[in-house]
Amino acid sequence: MDVDDDARTIGARLRQIRYARDKSLRVIAGLAGISKAHLSRIERGEVALDSRAQTVALANALQVAPSELTRFSVPAPGNGEGEAVKAVRRALIAVSRDDPAGQVVPVDVLRSRVAALVAAKKESDDEQVGRELPALIRDLHTSMIAGRDVRELLAEAALLHVQGSHSFLVAMGATPDLCWQAALLARRAAREHGGADVVGLAVFGAANGLLAAGELDAAQAELDSVTVPTTIPESSQLDGMLALSRSLVAVADKRPGDMDAPLEYAAELAVRTGEGNAYWLGFGPTNVGVWRMSVALEARDFARAARIAEGLHPELLPSAVRRATYWANYGRALARVRGRQDDAVKALRKAELISPAKVQRQPFVREVLGELLVRSRRDAVGRELRGMAYRAGLPV
Repeated sequence: MDVDDDARTIGARLRQIRYARDKSLRVIAGLAGISKAHLSRIERGEVALDSRAQTVALANALQVAPSELTRFSVPAPGNGEGEAVKAVRRALIAVSRDDPAGQVVPVDVLRSRVAALVAAKKESDDEQVGRELPALIRDLHTSMIAGRDVRELLAEAALLHVQGSHSFLVAMGATPDLCWQAALLARRAAREHGGADVVGLAVFGAANGLLAAGELDAAQAELDSVTVPTTIPESSQLDGMLALSRSLVAVADKRPGDMDAPLEYAAELAVRTGEGNAYWLGFGPTNVGVWRMSVALEARDFARAARIAEGLHPELLPSAVRRATYWANYGRALARVRGRQDDAVKALRKAELISPAKVQRQPFVREVLGELLVRSRRDAVGRELRGMAYRAGLPV
């Protein structure tokens, strides 16, 4: 499919694929269930294509995978197949061939290395993660093959591949197949381990990866495949995160009737657990609020998402990545509230300062940047906006 390197937004990419398919605006808009005028504004960058449901609908209309629309044609700085991602790819391929070529390392040392790497990822230190992850993958799997402390190492492998490998690859804008390979390794390790919490963690990672790829039925099937007991605080936090995922999948899949119950269940669990960080998930009342924002954004209720944001205290979130997510979602909401464009730019800039990847590489945030850029004024805020857009690889 001929899509040139100038397609730097989802809308521009959509237009080029539509041209390649020789389909009219009217036909694609009708198949996707939107107006011809709205599709035209998306293609021109005047309206951000920043919902999973609409992305899936348009991808189906064009007969392409959703990832064909959301992948980057012109990567942001350090995006895609940089040297760190290539090294992780090689490590994952070696593991899949049962030839990781690492060193046998004691389980307590590996446990400390996994914890340090996941902590670095949560603090958005992608440079450290990229430097340390390939060798850790190889050493962990080599140690498992050696047959010592296998059950403990399986749990560490599930954690590493959900919160380290998969999370890092997504942040770097790696290809969906490579991200999914990391999720598959987490699933394989979790199933060999057999513990409900370990399986639940792997399901959480796989389901959210599938959601990001627009594979909504598969994401729901993952979530339906596991039941996590809530007998201890740690498992309650994990079950709460799975419930939040169910809500977001439901709204993306246009099943609003299935959206509220899991949200309320997660909120009830959060009252019981308080602010926590089991499995580095950051579950608690504040994070439930951030997920409520995500659900409202997906439902295109931007005013509600902004109201939720204004009732939260993001400093209570346990990781830089979650705080950046709060500010990015708040910025996305404010961008659609009349008279709040300048506030939207400021919120997005706060997100970028905390975690550059959250703004420069996340497709829906980049789309909102593109929309704001079209509408920007030639003032100080406009200069700030153009700087972010430039760093995100958008045409300025």
